[in-house]
Amino acid sequence: MTSALSDPTLERHFKGHRDTVTSVDFSCNMKQIGNNLFACLLLPLSFPFWKYMMFSLTSVLHPLLATGSVDSRVMIWNMKPQMRAYRFDGHKDAVISVHFSPSGHLVASASRDKTVRLWVPSMKAESTVFRAHTATVRSVNFSGDGQTLVTASDDKTIKVWTTHRQKFLFSLNQHINWVRCAKFSPDDRLIVSSSDDKTIKLWDKNSRECIHSFYEHAGYANYVDFHPSGTCIAAASTDNSVKVWDIRSHKMLQHYKVHSGVVNSLSFHPAGNFLITASSDSTMKVLDLVEGKLLYTLHGHQGPVTCVAFSRTGEYFSSGGSDEQVMVWKSNFDCAEFSDGVRLQHKTASSSQTPTATSTTHFPLNSHASVLRSKTSDPAQQFKRQDSQTAAHTQSYRQIGIQSRASHSNANGSLSISSSTAHQTQTQSLPQHSPQGQAQSQASDGGVPPGLANTLEHIIGQLDILTQTVSILEQRLTLTEDKLKECLENQMEIGLHLQRSEEA
Repeated sequence: MTSALSDPTLERHFKGHRDTVTSVDFSCNMKQIGNNLFACLLLPLSFPFWKYMMFSLTSVLHPLLATGSVDSRVMIWNMKPQMRAYRFDGHKDAVISVHFSPSGHLVASASRDKTVRLWVPSMKAESTVFRAHTATVRSVNFSGDGQTLVTASDDKTIKVWTTHRQKFLFSLNQHINWVRCAKFSPDDRLIVSSSDDKTIKLWDKNSRECIHSFYEHAGYANYVDFHPSGTCIAAASTDNSVKVWDIRSHKMLQHYKVHSGVVNSLSFHPAGNFLITASSDSTMKVLDLVEGKLLYTLHGHQGPVTCVAFSRTGEYFSSGGSDEQVMVWKSNFDCAEFSDGVRLQHKTASSSQTPTATSTTHFPLNSHASVLRSKTSDPAQQFKRQDSQTAAHTQSYRQIGIQSRASHSNANGSLSISSSTAHQTQTQSLPQHSPQGQAQSQASDGGVPPGLANTLEHIIGQLDILTQTVSILEQRLTLTEDKLKECLENQMEIGLHLQRSEEA
């Protein structure tokens, strides 16, 4: 790396869930404006076009954030200040996983009620139900082309579905205990799954065969995902560790023991240089995969951090926890200039860690194993960040709009970020080109001209005013209907009273 890294900062703080936040996911970035607008054409004719247009334009300029919670709700949050959040009710039990489709026009949610729902992220909260499994559905994930879904369940199966026809395709059945997670590879050819049976299985989607099993000895993997290059996977384990495996040589590339509690979730930066992890020790860790070291320890949640995810550009990441909080952070550390390509450091750990075998990567490699001694991380700096708070809960039909505003109070005390440095003695890197090139997140990366952006902002503002006006009119109409109903009931009572008087 050729320039110093900047520290992550807490940008937004959302509060609306009433129980543990179990999953977070960002919508698409600005480059997918065409897909978002085209998605309007796929909606039912009865659906108001302008309402979905407002959501599409908003998500283009400011990505949306979907969250799921044990409170059985899915919520969609807007990154733009003063924009409302929307609550989707439909699941009858805890929502365990949420995922945006690549185009951003659908959100999938998996629940303990044994179903998967597909939501149109709009004010009407329309959804389609998949009677997916015979037990809790713990994971849902869209394929890269958005045409298929993969789900994982406590019924020990992984199932694949078509998105638009909503038809079941096939099951994968070799796990012998609950399946915690299932993900498509970036090229959609493979599926990786993790289970309480202490295995991580790699499946060929076309042949529907298990092509390899990785074994966890001390615990099981809560969460697993593919590196953006598709050449390796990372697993978050109940033994407090994070492991990175090469899926071709089947060897462990890296093994991090940086948490003091169960690791619940992880997410790769889109460029592939960084990995962020969330743990029950109430911290998040940012790992530098190029150098094979711990970069940052983030403190913000009060209690276990249950989920974490980078945005599609890597500019932001979000976290959720048992404290019912949703936090959005600005990465900052990805603004430094990197050399062309992602390098994964092999490491043979010191005596305090399990030795890892050498392995290969997708691109030209060095056959010699490198050595990285155990990290002696010492906090370089600590600083406090001020929180953001949300307020003004307003209810309208099936959703509750929550307007968020930045405040100067920190609801959870101080937020600290520790920067850690790792001392390595002998290292050799494996050059590996990122499939997406250098993913430096800038607000202008989407290529939307400032004039057009201002126009879209104005349209969104006008549509929001229109939405609020319609909401007020709906409330007044409801009051009028209630009054008319009351008058009719009174007239009926008077009529019955007069009839009884005449009969008497």
